[in-house]
Amino acid sequence: MTRLSEIYPPDRVVLREVGLRDGLQMVQRYPSTAAKAEWLRRESAAGVRHFEIGSFLPAKAMPQFADVRDIIDICRSLNVHSAALALNDRGATDAVQTPVGEIVTVVSATEEHSQANTRRTREEAIALVGKTVELARGSETSPLVQVGIAMAFGCSIAGKVDPDDVVRIAAACAEAGVDMIGLADTVGFAGPDQVQDLVECVKNELGDVALSIHLHDTRGMGIVNASAALDAGIRVIDGSLAGLGGCPFAPGATGNVVFEDLVYLCERKGFATGIDLEQLMSVREIASSEMPDEQLFGALPRAGAPRLISWRAR
Repeated sequence: MTRLSEIYPPDRVVLREVGLRDGLQMVQRYPSTAAKAEWLRRESAAGVRHFEIGSFLPAKAMPQFADVRDIIDICRSLNVHSAALALNDRGATDAVQTPVGEIVTVVSATEEHSQANTRRTREEAIALVGKTVELARGSETSPLVQVGIAMAFGCSIAGKVDPDDVVRIAAACAEAGVDMIGLADTVGFAGPDQVQDLVECVKNELGDVALSIHLHDTRGMGIVNASAALDAGIRVIDGSLAGLGGCPFAPGATGNVVFEDLVYLCERKGFATGIDLEQLMSVREIASSEMPDEQLFGALPRAGAPRLISWRAR
């Protein structure tokens, strides 16, 4: 069994909580390190095992991630899988000097967003992916490397995205040696048919490459798109506690699909998550206390969680 399949078993659904990274990108106030530690402790006690917890970016630009190394150590003490974003050479170099379990890097599906987000072309971004893989493979801890293809379903700067461009980028990143490819609906343009079609296109081109999906709920389609992704065979899905999140370089981007609602969706579709919903929803108290000006979303927290039983097992 490879390390990838140990961390992301292909026969089960894995839900990754990205609230401590994507969820904090655009907030005015952010949790203290102690509050982040409690966030992680309580979510891990609820059964969450995969987290994206910060970025290796200059603290001056993103002070909310200045404690990323401390948070990685906390994840290690809790025996949960940590992932962190690295957008440049310096970030990747810093990342491999920590025990982070996974480095996430990004290639934009459009030139316009690539320039706005990272000030580099798509080809330069793909080259950086290759360098990140080399750094990871040559390090003592050998973290996994995932590339997220931003704006894969539509771009708020360029408009429509050609699926062939996404497939080409995915193929180039697979050739560079990434462990997983993420398809990101960065600004919530996608619908369920588009999700299924793009997943099918990538699978047809790349075969058994590991895929994940990262969804935003900008237009209220996050949960239905997650359902379509599950039907298309995706088994790794990102979500954010209370739907926090957004992209500062993507006009119109709002929060991620609500993690609590995502857990409920999976359970109702017969995919066991191992996550206790009541315990999970209690973590919202931390977000509310630490970031009182942020709006918290979620249908399940609003309506309450019924007692869950196993309708089907997949």
